[in-house]
Amino acid sequence: MAESETGQERTEEPTQRRLTKAREEGQVARSRELNTTLLLLAGVGGLMAMGGELGQALAELMRASFALERAAVFDDRALVNGLFTGLRRVLATFLPLFLLWFLAALLGPLLLGGALFSGRAIRPQGSRLNPLKGLKRMVSLNALVELGKSVAKFLLVGGVALVCLLGLESALLQLGAMPLQPALERALRLSSWTVLAVSSSLIVIALADVPWQLHSHRKKLRMTRQEVLDEFKDSEGKPEVKGRLRQLQREMAQRRMMEALPEADVLITNPEHFAVALRYRPEEDAAPVVVARGTDQVALRMRELGDQHDVVRLSVPLLARAIYYTTELDQPIPAGLYAAVAQVLAYVFQLRAHRRGQAEAPEPPRQVEVPERWHFDSRGRPLGGAGGQDSG
Repeated sequence: MAESETGQERTEEPTQRRLTKAREEGQVARSRELNTTLLLLAGVGGLMAMGGELGQALAELMRASFALERAAVFDDRALVNGLFTGLRRVLATFLPLFLLWFLAALLGPLLLGGALFSGRAIRPQGSRLNPLKGLKRMVSLNALVELGKSVAKFLLVGGVALVCLLGLESALLQLGAMPLQPALERALRLSSWTVLAVSSSLIVIALADVPWQLHSHRKKLRMTRQEVLDEFKDSEGKPEVKGRLRQLQREMAQRRMMEALPEADVLITNPEHFAVALRYRPEEDAAPVVVARGTDQVALRMRELGDQHDVVRLSVPLLARAIYYTTELDQPIPAGLYAAVAQVLAYVFQLRAHRRGQAEAPEPPRQVEVPERWHFDSRGRPLGGAGGQDSG
Protein backbone atom coordinates (compact mmCIF):
# COMPACT_ATOMS: atom_id res chain seq x y z
CA MET A 1 0.00 0.00 0.00
CA ALA A 2 1.44 3.37 -1.04
CA GLU A 3 2.25 5.84 1.70
CA SER A 4 2.39 9.63 1.70
CA GLU A 5 5.28 11.72 2.95
CA THR A 6 3.55 11.87 6.34
CA GLY A 7 3.48 8.08 6.60
CA GLN A 8 -0.27 7.76 6.07
CA GLU A 9 -1.53 5.13 3.67
CA ARG A 10 -3.11 6.32 0.45
CA THR A 11 -6.32 4.31 0.63
CA GLU A 12 -8.81 6.78 -0.89
CA GLU A 13 -9.59 7.07 -4.58
CA PRO A 14 -8.59 10.45 -6.08
CA THR A 15 -11.28 13.08 -6.13
CA GLN A 16 -12.34 14.88 -9.28
CA ARG A 17 -10.49 17.96 -8.09
CA ARG A 18 -7.29 15.93 -7.64
CA LEU A 19 -7.65 14.43 -11.12
CA THR A 20 -8.23 17.87 -12.64
CA LYS A 21 -5.21 19.34 -10.87
CA ALA A 22 -3.01 16.43 -11.96
CA ARG A 23 -4.11 16.93 -15.54
CA GLU A 24 -3.28 20.64 -15.35
CA GLU A 25 0.21 19.64 -14.19
CA GLY A 26 0.61 17.28 -17.15
CA GLN A 27 0.07 14.07 -15.17
CA VAL A 28 -2.04 11.79 -17.36
CA ALA A 29 -1.89 8.11 -18.23
CA ARG A 30 0.37 7.40 -21.19
CA SER A 31 1.47 4.15 -22.85
CA ARG A 32 4.74 4.05 -24.77
CA GLU A 33 3.83 0.60 -26.04
CA LEU A 34 0.66 1.93 -27.62
CA ASN A 35 2.51 4.83 -29.25
CA THR A 36 5.29 2.57 -30.55
CA THR A 37 2.81 0.03 -31.97
CA LEU A 38 0.81 2.71 -33.79
CA LEU A 39 3.95 4.28 -35.27
CA LEU A 40 5.29 0.94 -36.50
CA LEU A 41 1.97 -0.13 -38.00
CA ALA A 42 1.50 3.27 -39.67
CA GLY A 43 5.03 3.21 -41.08
CA VAL A 44 4.87 -0.35 -42.39
CA GLY A 45 1.31 0.08 -43.70
CA GLY A 46 2.25 3.33 -45.41
CA LEU A 47 5.31 1.80 -47.05
CA MET A 48 3.29 -1.17 -48.28
CA ALA A 49 0.56 1.09 -49.66
CA MET A 50 2.81 3.73 -51.19
CA GLY A 51 6.03 1.76 -51.66
CA GLY A 52 5.65 1.36 -55.43
CA GLU A 53 5.04 5.08 -56.05
CA LEU A 54 7.85 6.02 -53.69
CA GLY A 55 10.29 3.67 -55.46
CA GLN A 56 9.41 5.01 -58.88
CA ALA A 57 9.71 8.61 -57.70
CA LEU A 58 13.13 7.95 -56.18
CA ALA A 59 14.30 6.16 -59.32
CA GLU A 60 13.26 9.09 -61.49
CA LEU A 61 14.94 11.47 -59.07
CA MET A 62 18.18 9.47 -59.28
CA ARG A 63 18.10 9.44 -63.06
CA ALA A 64 17.41 13.18 -63.16
CA SER A 65 20.21 13.88 -60.69
CA PHE A 66 22.87 12.00 -62.67
CA ALA A 67 21.71 13.19 -66.09
CA LEU A 68 23.71 16.42 -66.08
CA GLU A 69 24.71 18.47 -69.05
CA ARG A 70 28.41 19.25 -69.47
CA ALA A 71 27.86 22.97 -68.87
CA ALA A 72 26.06 22.30 -65.58
CA VAL A 73 29.07 20.39 -64.20
CA PHE A 74 31.17 23.54 -64.30
CA ASP A 75 28.40 25.81 -63.01
CA ASP A 76 28.43 25.97 -59.18
CA ARG A 77 25.04 27.64 -59.08
CA ALA A 78 23.49 24.94 -61.25
CA LEU A 79 24.74 22.22 -58.92
CA VAL A 80 23.33 24.00 -55.84
CA ASN A 81 20.01 24.58 -57.59
CA GLY A 82 19.88 20.95 -58.61
CA LEU A 83 20.57 19.89 -55.02
CA PHE A 84 17.72 21.98 -53.64
CA THR A 85 15.41 20.86 -56.41
CA GLY A 86 16.16 17.25 -55.56
CA LEU A 87 15.57 17.84 -51.86
CA ARG A 88 12.22 19.46 -52.57
CA ARG A 89 11.19 16.52 -54.73
CA VAL A 90 12.25 14.05 -52.02
CA LEU A 91 10.26 15.92 -49.38
CA ALA A 92 7.21 16.14 -51.65
CA THR A 93 7.51 12.42 -52.40
CA PHE A 94 7.70 11.36 -48.76
CA LEU A 95 5.24 13.99 -47.44
CA PRO A 96 2.22 11.60 -47.38
CA LEU A 97 4.26 9.07 -45.38
CA PHE A 98 5.42 11.78 -42.95
CA LEU A 99 1.83 12.96 -42.49
CA LEU A 100 0.74 9.40 -41.75
CA TRP A 101 3.46 9.07 -39.10
CA PHE A 102 2.49 12.45 -37.64
CA LEU A 103 -1.17 11.40 -37.34
CA ALA A 104 -0.14 8.11 -35.74
CA ALA A 105 2.02 10.00 -33.22
CA LEU A 106 -0.98 12.16 -32.30
CA LEU A 107 -3.44 9.28 -32.17
CA GLY A 108 -1.63 7.40 -29.39
CA PRO A 109 -1.85 10.16 -26.74
CA LEU A 110 -5.40 11.04 -27.84
CA LEU A 111 -6.59 7.48 -27.30
CA LEU A 112 -5.11 7.36 -23.80
CA GLY A 113 -5.29 10.51 -21.71
CA GLY A 114 -6.61 12.82 -24.42
CA ALA A 115 -5.09 15.97 -25.83
CA LEU A 116 -3.00 17.86 -23.32
CA PHE A 117 -0.29 20.50 -23.36
CA SER A 118 1.08 21.65 -20.03
CA GLY A 119 4.19 23.74 -19.49
CA ARG A 120 4.46 22.39 -15.95
CA ALA A 121 5.37 18.94 -17.23
CA ILE A 122 8.62 20.19 -18.80
CA ARG A 123 9.74 22.33 -15.87
CA PRO A 124 12.99 21.23 -14.20
CA GLN A 125 12.31 19.34 -10.98
CA GLY A 126 14.95 18.80 -8.35
CA SER A 127 13.23 15.64 -7.14
CA ARG A 128 14.16 13.93 -10.41
CA LEU A 129 17.84 14.42 -9.58
CA ASN A 130 17.50 12.82 -6.15
CA PRO A 131 19.59 9.60 -6.26
CA LEU A 132 17.59 8.02 -3.43
CA LYS A 133 14.31 8.47 -5.28
CA GLY A 134 15.97 7.24 -8.45
CA LEU A 135 17.12 4.08 -6.68
CA LYS A 136 13.62 3.64 -5.25
CA ARG A 137 12.16 3.83 -8.74
CA MET A 138 14.66 1.22 -9.96
CA VAL A 139 13.49 -1.35 -7.41
CA SER A 140 9.80 -0.44 -7.51
CA LEU A 141 6.88 -2.49 -8.79
CA ASN A 142 6.68 -0.29 -11.86
CA ALA A 143 10.32 -1.07 -12.74
CA LEU A 144 9.57 -4.78 -12.35
CA VAL A 145 6.59 -4.45 -14.67
CA GLU A 146 8.70 -2.60 -17.26
CA LEU A 147 11.31 -5.38 -17.09
CA GLY A 148 8.56 -7.95 -17.59
CA LYS A 149 7.25 -6.06 -20.59
CA SER A 150 10.72 -5.89 -22.14
CA VAL A 151 11.23 -9.64 -21.74
CA ALA A 152 7.73 -10.33 -23.08
CA LYS A 153 8.36 -8.09 -26.11
CA PHE A 154 11.65 -9.84 -26.84
CA LEU A 155 10.09 -13.28 -26.63
CA LEU A 156 6.98 -12.33 -28.57
CA VAL A 157 8.70 -10.41 -31.36
CA GLY A 158 11.47 -13.00 -31.61
CA GLY A 159 8.95 -15.82 -31.69
CA VAL A 160 6.82 -14.21 -34.40
CA ALA A 161 9.90 -13.38 -36.48
CA LEU A 162 11.15 -16.96 -36.18
CA VAL A 163 7.79 -18.37 -37.23
CA CYS A 164 7.69 -16.01 -40.23
CA LEU A 165 11.22 -16.94 -41.34
CA LEU A 166 10.49 -20.63 -41.04
CA GLY A 167 7.30 -20.20 -43.03
CA LEU A 168 9.10 -18.25 -45.75
CA GLU A 169 12.15 -20.50 -45.93
CA SER A 170 11.26 -22.04 -49.27
CA ALA A 171 10.25 -18.69 -50.76
CA LEU A 172 13.54 -17.12 -49.69
CA LEU A 173 15.53 -19.96 -51.21
CA GLN A 174 13.72 -19.52 -54.52
CA LEU A 175 14.92 -15.92 -54.78
CA GLY A 176 18.40 -17.13 -55.80
CA ALA A 177 17.01 -18.72 -58.95
CA MET A 178 15.06 -15.64 -60.06
CA PRO A 179 16.23 -12.71 -62.20
CA LEU A 180 17.44 -9.68 -60.30
CA GLN A 181 14.46 -7.35 -60.82
CA PRO A 182 11.71 -9.84 -59.96
CA ALA A 183 13.83 -11.17 -57.06
CA LEU A 184 14.16 -7.69 -55.57
CA GLU A 185 10.43 -7.01 -55.91
CA ARG A 186 9.50 -10.35 -54.31
CA ALA A 187 12.06 -9.86 -51.51
CA LEU A 188 10.57 -6.45 -50.74
CA ARG A 189 7.05 -7.90 -50.57
CA LEU A 190 8.14 -10.74 -48.31
CA SER A 191 10.08 -8.35 -46.07
CA SER A 192 7.12 -5.97 -45.82
CA TRP A 193 4.67 -8.66 -44.80
CA THR A 194 7.17 -10.06 -42.30
CA VAL A 195 7.76 -6.66 -40.70
CA LEU A 196 3.97 -6.08 -40.60
CA ALA A 197 3.43 -9.40 -38.85
CA VAL A 198 6.19 -8.68 -36.32
CA SER A 199 4.82 -5.17 -35.69
CA SER A 200 1.29 -6.52 -35.28
CA SER A 201 2.51 -8.80 -32.52
CA LEU A 202 3.13 -5.69 -30.42
CA ILE A 203 -0.64 -5.12 -30.28
CA VAL A 204 -0.77 -7.81 -27.59
CA ILE A 205 1.77 -5.91 -25.49
CA ALA A 206 -0.10 -2.62 -26.01
CA LEU A 207 -3.44 -4.17 -24.99
CA ALA A 208 -1.86 -5.39 -21.77
CA ASP A 209 0.03 -2.14 -21.11
CA VAL A 210 -2.92 0.28 -21.48
CA PRO A 211 -4.96 -1.10 -18.52
CA TRP A 212 -1.81 -1.25 -16.42
CA GLN A 213 -0.94 2.38 -17.15
CA LEU A 214 -4.49 3.48 -16.26
CA HIS A 215 -4.33 1.54 -12.99
CA SER A 216 -0.84 2.78 -12.18
CA HIS A 217 -1.78 6.42 -12.89
CA ARG A 218 -4.89 6.26 -10.69
CA LYS A 219 -2.97 4.48 -7.93
CA LYS A 220 -0.30 7.19 -8.02
CA LEU A 221 -2.99 9.83 -7.45
CA ARG A 222 -4.61 8.08 -4.49
CA MET A 223 -5.08 10.23 -1.40
CA THR A 224 -4.96 9.80 2.34
CA ARG A 225 -8.07 10.38 4.42
CA GLN A 226 -6.57 13.60 5.72
CA GLU A 227 -5.95 14.87 2.19
CA VAL A 228 -9.58 14.18 1.29
CA LEU A 229 -10.77 16.06 4.39
CA ASP A 230 -8.44 18.98 3.70
CA GLU A 231 -9.62 19.19 0.11
CA PHE A 232 -13.25 19.11 1.23
CA LYS A 233 -12.56 21.96 3.65
CA ASP A 234 -10.84 23.98 0.93
CA SER A 235 -13.65 23.45 -1.57
CA GLU A 236 -16.59 23.75 0.80
CA GLY A 237 -15.09 26.23 3.22
CA LYS A 238 -13.83 25.75 6.76
CA PRO A 239 -16.55 25.02 9.36
CA GLU A 240 -15.74 28.09 11.44
CA VAL A 241 -15.93 30.34 8.36
CA LYS A 242 -19.21 28.77 7.24
CA GLY A 243 -20.58 29.15 10.77
CA ARG A 244 -19.67 32.81 10.80
CA LEU A 245 -21.32 33.31 7.42
CA ARG A 246 -24.51 31.63 8.64
CA GLN A 247 -24.48 33.85 11.73
CA LEU A 248 -24.14 36.97 9.58
CA GLN A 249 -26.95 35.76 7.33
CA ARG A 250 -29.20 35.22 10.36
CA GLU A 251 -28.38 38.69 11.67
CA MET A 252 -29.18 40.26 8.30
CA ALA A 253 -32.44 38.31 8.09
CA GLN A 254 -33.39 39.48 11.60
CA ARG A 255 -32.66 43.08 10.69
CA ARG A 256 -34.87 42.79 7.62
CA MET A 257 -37.59 41.22 9.76
CA MET A 258 -37.48 43.99 12.34
CA GLU A 259 -37.60 46.62 9.59
CA ALA A 260 -40.66 44.94 8.03
CA LEU A 261 -42.48 44.24 11.31
CA PRO A 262 -44.03 47.75 11.66
CA GLU A 263 -45.88 47.09 8.39
CA ALA A 264 -47.48 43.91 9.82
CA ASP A 265 -51.22 43.77 10.47
CA VAL A 266 -51.05 41.38 13.40
CA LEU A 267 -48.53 39.70 15.69
CA ILE A 268 -49.55 36.19 16.78
CA THR A 269 -47.75 34.79 19.84
CA ASN A 270 -47.55 31.62 21.89
CA PRO A 271 -47.73 33.68 24.19
CA GLU A 272 -44.00 34.13 24.97
CA HIS A 273 -41.83 31.59 23.13
CA PHE A 274 -43.14 32.01 19.55
CA ALA A 275 -44.12 35.02 17.50
CA VAL A 276 -45.15 35.43 13.85
CA ALA A 277 -46.07 38.70 12.16
CA LEU A 278 -48.54 38.67 9.25
CA ARG A 279 -49.22 41.23 6.58
CA TYR A 280 -52.22 41.16 4.30
CA ARG A 281 -52.77 43.63 1.47
CA PRO A 282 -55.74 42.39 -0.60
CA GLU A 283 -54.63 44.40 -3.63
CA GLU A 284 -51.08 42.93 -3.49
CA ASP A 285 -51.15 39.62 -1.62
CA ALA A 286 -53.01 36.51 -2.69
CA ALA A 287 -52.83 35.32 0.94
CA PRO A 288 -51.45 36.66 4.24
CA VAL A 289 -47.64 36.78 4.18
CA VAL A 290 -45.21 36.12 7.04
CA VAL A 291 -43.01 39.20 7.38
CA ALA A 292 -41.31 38.18 10.64
CA ARG A 293 -40.96 35.03 12.74
CA GLY A 294 -38.90 34.01 15.72
CA THR A 295 -38.64 32.26 19.07
CA ASP A 296 -37.51 33.18 22.58
CA GLN A 297 -35.31 36.32 22.46
CA VAL A 298 -36.25 37.13 18.88
CA ALA A 299 -39.94 36.72 19.76
CA LEU A 300 -39.47 39.02 22.76
CA ARG A 301 -37.85 41.66 20.56
CA MET A 302 -40.71 41.31 18.08
CA ARG A 303 -43.30 41.88 20.81
CA GLU A 304 -41.46 44.96 22.06
CA LEU A 305 -41.13 46.42 18.56
CA GLY A 306 -44.75 45.57 17.78
CA ASP A 307 -45.92 47.45 20.89
CA GLN A 308 -43.84 50.46 19.89
CA HIS A 309 -45.55 50.61 16.48
CA ASP A 310 -49.02 49.71 17.76
CA VAL A 311 -49.19 46.37 15.92
CA VAL A 312 -52.16 44.32 17.13
CA ARG A 313 -51.01 41.32 19.17
CA LEU A 314 -53.01 38.17 19.83
CA SER A 315 -52.05 35.11 21.83
CA VAL A 316 -53.07 32.05 19.77
CA PRO A 317 -50.50 29.34 20.62
CA LEU A 318 -51.61 26.63 18.19
CA LEU A 319 -51.83 29.06 15.28
CA ALA A 320 -48.49 30.72 16.13
CA ARG A 321 -46.70 27.34 16.16
CA ALA A 322 -48.51 26.14 13.03
CA ILE A 323 -47.43 29.19 11.02
CA TYR A 324 -43.88 29.14 12.45
CA TYR A 325 -43.27 25.47 11.54
CA THR A 326 -44.94 25.51 8.11
CA THR A 327 -44.17 28.91 6.58
CA GLU A 328 -40.84 30.53 5.75
CA LEU A 329 -40.10 34.24 5.85
CA ASP A 330 -41.76 36.30 3.10
CA GLN A 331 -43.92 33.34 2.11
CA PRO A 332 -47.76 33.14 2.15
CA ILE A 333 -49.41 30.93 4.74
CA PRO A 334 -50.62 27.48 3.61
CA ALA A 335 -54.20 27.12 2.42
CA GLY A 336 -55.07 24.91 5.39
CA LEU A 337 -54.65 27.88 7.76
CA TYR A 338 -56.72 30.37 5.75
CA ALA A 339 -59.84 29.99 7.91
CA ALA A 340 -57.96 30.34 11.21
CA VAL A 341 -56.02 33.41 10.03
CA ALA A 342 -59.23 34.91 8.61
CA GLN A 343 -60.72 34.88 12.14
CA VAL A 344 -57.69 36.80 13.43
CA LEU A 345 -57.66 39.32 10.58
CA ALA A 346 -61.40 39.94 10.93
CA TYR A 347 -60.82 40.98 14.52
CA VAL A 348 -57.85 43.19 13.48
CA PHE A 349 -59.84 45.02 10.78
CA GLN A 350 -62.81 45.54 13.17
CA LEU A 351 -60.42 46.92 15.80
CA ARG A 352 -58.99 49.39 13.31
CA ALA A 353 -62.50 50.55 12.38
CA HIS A 354 -63.26 51.02 16.08
CA ARG A 355 -60.13 53.14 16.54
CA ARG A 356 -61.30 55.34 13.68
CA GLY A 357 -64.69 55.67 15.37
CA GLN A 358 -66.51 53.72 12.70
CA ALA A 359 -67.52 50.66 14.75
CA GLU A 360 -67.96 49.35 18.24
CA ALA A 361 -65.11 47.73 20.12
CA PRO A 362 -64.85 44.08 18.98
CA GLU A 363 -64.29 41.14 21.25
CA PRO A 364 -61.04 39.17 20.71
CA PRO A 365 -61.71 35.71 19.27
CA ARG A 366 -62.11 33.32 22.17
CA GLN A 367 -61.11 30.26 20.19
CA VAL A 368 -59.44 30.12 16.80
CA GLU A 369 -60.16 26.83 15.06
CA VAL A 370 -56.89 25.34 13.79
CA PRO A 371 -57.25 22.02 11.90
CA GLU A 372 -55.80 19.05 13.79
CA ARG A 373 -53.24 18.29 11.08
CA TRP A 374 -51.65 21.70 11.76
CA HIS A 375 -51.16 21.13 15.49
CA PHE A 376 -47.49 21.17 16.64
CA ASP A 377 -45.83 21.14 20.03
CA SER A 378 -43.05 23.57 21.00
CA ARG A 379 -40.43 21.32 19.30
CA GLY A 380 -42.24 21.16 15.99
CA ARG A 381 -43.58 17.63 16.45
CA PRO A 382 -47.16 16.95 15.27
CA LEU A 383 -49.59 16.54 18.16
CA GLY A 384 -51.54 13.81 16.42
CA GLY A 385 -55.16 13.78 17.63
CA ALA A 386 -54.80 16.76 19.93
CA GLY A 387 -57.11 19.67 19.07
CA GLY A 388 -58.06 23.14 20.15
CA GLN A 389 -55.71 25.57 21.82
CA ASP A 390 -53.27 24.85 24.59
CA SER A 391 -51.63 27.12 27.07
CA GLY A 392 -48.27 27.07 25.22
